[in-house]
Formats: sequence, C-alpha cells, structure tokens
Amino acid sequence: MKRVLVGMLTPSSNTALEPLTSAMLAGLPEVSAHFGRFRVTEISLKPQALGQFDTSPILDAARLLADAQVDVIAWNGTSSGWLGFEADVALCQRIEQETGIRCCTSVLALNEIMQKTQRPRFGLVTPYLDDVQAAIVANYARSGFECVAERHLNQSVNFGFSDVEPPQIVRMAQEVAAAQPQCITTFCTNLRAAQLVPALEAELGIPVYDTVSTAVWKSLRLCGVDTRRVKGWGSLFDEAIA
Repeated sequence: MKRVLVGMLTPSSNTALEPLTSAMLAGLPEVSAHFGRFRVTEISLKPQALGQFDTSPILDAARLLADAQVDVIAWNGTSSGWLGFEADVALCQRIEQETGIRCCTSVLALNEIMQKTQRPRFGLVTPYLDDVQAAIVANYARSGFECVAERHLNQSVNFGFSDVEPPQIVRMAQEVAAAQPQCITTFCTNLRAAQLVPALEAELGIPVYDTVSTAVWKSLRLCGVDTRRVKGWGSLFDEAIA
C-alpha cells in the first residue's frame, strides 16, 4: 500500500489541531500527518495580528514540509475568513509554485463543501472577537453565503481557544441551530470541536463542518484516499460530493 504523507501548516500556538488530525487519520494506516508551524499568537484586526499571516513565514514552513516529500500541503487555519478568501487562493498558488506540491486550505474546503452540497445558509460558531466575527460574516455575504445565526466568545488569544470547554461549544451550536441553518461550521482550528460533530449532528439534524475536519477531508481527496474510511468524525466524510 502506497504511503500518503499529508503536510499541515498550523499556527504556532495551536494545541488542539495536531491531536485531532492524528486521531482522524488513525484508521488509515497508510496515511500520516506532518506538521509545520509559523508564529501566530493573537487573532484580531490589529496590524500586528494581521501581519502574522504575511506570506513569507508561511512559505518558509511550507518549504520545510516539502523537504519531507509530502503529497499535499494544507493550511489548516481560518485567517481568510476575515482577510478575504482571495488570500487563501493566492497562498495556495504560491505554495504550489514554490514546492510543486498540491495545496488546499480549511476555509476553501469549507466553501467548496457548502457550494457543492447547496447549503449556503449557515450557522457560525467561533471563539473570535466581535469585529473579527463581523468581518467573517461580511466576507461570506460578499461571496453569496448567508450567515443566519452566529455565536462567538469575544476572545483573541489563540492559545486560549483550545481551553474552551466542549459543553460551551455544544451550547453555541445548539443556539445557532435554532435559526434552522442548512449547515453549521465550528470555525477555528484551535477549538476542540471536531470530536463533537457526530453527537451534534445526531441531536440537531444539521450537518456540522469543523474547519480541522475540512482540511483533512480535502487533503485526502487530493491524494485519492476514500474519505468514507474516516469513521466517527461526522457526515462530511460520508457525503457523496462530486
């Protein structure tokens, strides 16, 4: 069986993403995840916080992953939610030009899923600040998506996002579900939310797309791995998406 190496770009202060990703891939013995970090400590619209997502350090981390001859490189982060989706499109193009390796991102994968399943009306759950949340909602509206309900925690310290307790995430998802969105996204790759998805979907009857999961889903698809082999992480991996 051919080995599949998945390269994941992740913020330096993320502590939730790596164990979640590794757990998702545990049932695929030929697939392994390899992580490259760059410094991100604060999520806000301040100039110094926005500057954390300049292309140069991300490319440096991608080049190091390329040394491991990974089959795909995924930016497992949500920054284009407030920076604009074109930031992720440009980043993928640069990484592919620099490394010759296919590239995807959490947010572009999420958008692809919502488009292909015809679920543009969504509920948004994040830990972010008021103005960051408003920027995400506005960015999606410009691209034809409608956020029908949202909940956020008004936090900015990236490390602290992984300390948000699962019951709080569940409550936020339940609250946005009351607006009857076509899907819900837990939108932050340092939230410990992905493992909650199966129970939430069973309770709410609404697909839940976590942004750690969307990056894994797209990475596997780019590598030709059947996502239906990923068990116990929600309907995303079972959906027949062309």
